Amino acid sequence: MSEQHLGEQEIIRREKLETLREMGIDPFGEAFDRTHRSQDIVSKFSDKTKEELEDIHQEVIIAGRIMTKRIMGKAGFLHLQDRDGQIQVYIRKDTVGDEQFDYYKLCDLGDIIGVNGVVFRTNHGELSVKATKLTHLTKALNVLPDKFHGLTDKEERYRRRYLDLISNEEARNLAFFRPKVIRAIQHYLDAQGLVEVETPILQPILGGASARPFVTHHNALDMNFYLRIATELPLKRLIVGGMEGVYEIGRLFRNEGMDSTHNPEFTTVEAYVAYSDMQGMMKLTEGLIESVAVEVLGKRETEFHGHIINLDGPFRRARMVDLVSEKTGRDFLSLSTEEALAVCKEYGLELDKHQQSYGHAINELFELLCEKDLIQPTFVYGHPVEVSPLAKMSKEDSRFTDRFELFINGAEYCNAFSELNDPIDQKQRFEAQLKEKELGNVEANEMDIDYVEALEYGLPPTGGLGLGIDRLIMLLSGQESIREVLLFPHMKHRTGTKNEEDN
Repeated sequence: MSEQHLGEQEIIRREKLETLREMGIDPFGEAFDRTHRSQDIVSKFSDKTKEELEDIHQEVIIAGRIMTKRIMGKAGFLHLQDRDGQIQVYIRKDTVGDEQFDYYKLCDLGDIIGVNGVVFRTNHGELSVKATKLTHLTKALNVLPDKFHGLTDKEERYRRRYLDLISNEEARNLAFFRPKVIRAIQHYLDAQGLVEVETPILQPILGGASARPFVTHHNALDMNFYLRIATELPLKRLIVGGMEGVYEIGRLFRNEGMDSTHNPEFTTVEAYVAYSDMQGMMKLTEGLIESVAVEVLGKRETEFHGHIINLDGPFRRARMVDLVSEKTGRDFLSLSTEEALAVCKEYGLELDKHQQSYGHAINELFELLCEKDLIQPTFVYGHPVEVSPLAKMSKEDSRFTDRFELFINGAEYCNAFSELNDPIDQKQRFEAQLKEKELGNVEANEMDIDYVEALEYGLPPTGGLGLGIDRLIMLLSGQESIREVLLFPHMKHRTGTKNEEDN
């Protein structure tokens, strides 16, 4: 950044940087060995009295960022923040010496330092560290957000997550909560005998879900690839290969809109189990969500959008066509395609050319009328064939499939089904998708001949599920926006940044 764009405080900090160099101190420091973090000190000594700490005389070496600082003559206090939280440090001139006390007075909020000291309790009872030595580690050249309010602009919080993490304890807690949820998912699926695997992110054929893809070009192969919209088809190839139970936690990419529950780049877990089916996936989903809640929350319920959500299975089961019939007052099982499409028009639904079918009519009416009322965990099953190209057809009614989605508080969390393992039927489903693509459905699957050939070698009866991890984290942490649980959410381009001003 050019000097003419620097504020007064930024100029002062750069002057202090030069002062440090004159003092023989590297402004950007060296590696530093710690013996304790703030939480270690709290855990080990919070129950000790002032007198007991004096007897123990526990020496510690800590490091972190200066968050508060006050000087009172020949002594002073600061709060040092590390990964786990903050700890108070007491500095006396007659203990650290004149040179180090001068350095302490030179420090700014945001600077990163190391402290050697002794654990003690102040006269006011606060657990603290009495410094015996200070080590400069990094000079902060920019001023931190206001210590009482942090970054109050949500857009700025998401764009400059590093500042959000420094100044916002809730953001830090969420950053560490997310990996706990992912580990809990792994713990449960590992315990069920499933094997965690990795499949390609770049895929030559669009498949595994209905979504608009991101497209990129592979120069060496001179061909286009898609960023995967699902991990389904590669994982089912592994079931054909005999792995019997597999899962993958990974990023998916869908070139679609953004809102409070959608980010173009998101994380899911997909799992496939040989010799299982839709019912088996319902049990696996219930067990997974309940187990994760207990591991990370210590309970089987969570508060979300003003509702207490009970995560203790079994969850409610409801057939999609029954929910639509209930809302419309029409028996959809007995309606013709023309009659079903007519009901859509009654509710103001204008279906696209590729949606002029009985199944699409039911699906669109369900999304319009039913989803929002599904507050407690509900398995909605029996999706129409037209919107389920990879699910096994229902034996009871060939218009529907053995597929379910899990809805909580009006949002979809999980998609699962008895996998279609008939290669002839699968090829016909792909062909139907190609026809939809010709009619303008940009989300339709492409023909995957290799996958059809894999099925011809024999896919055992299999159940599969896909669960949105970002939404699950939102549910368990009570967050209403997906951006809160993503460290780096996608954002619209912003003009007038400092970098642009410098150019």
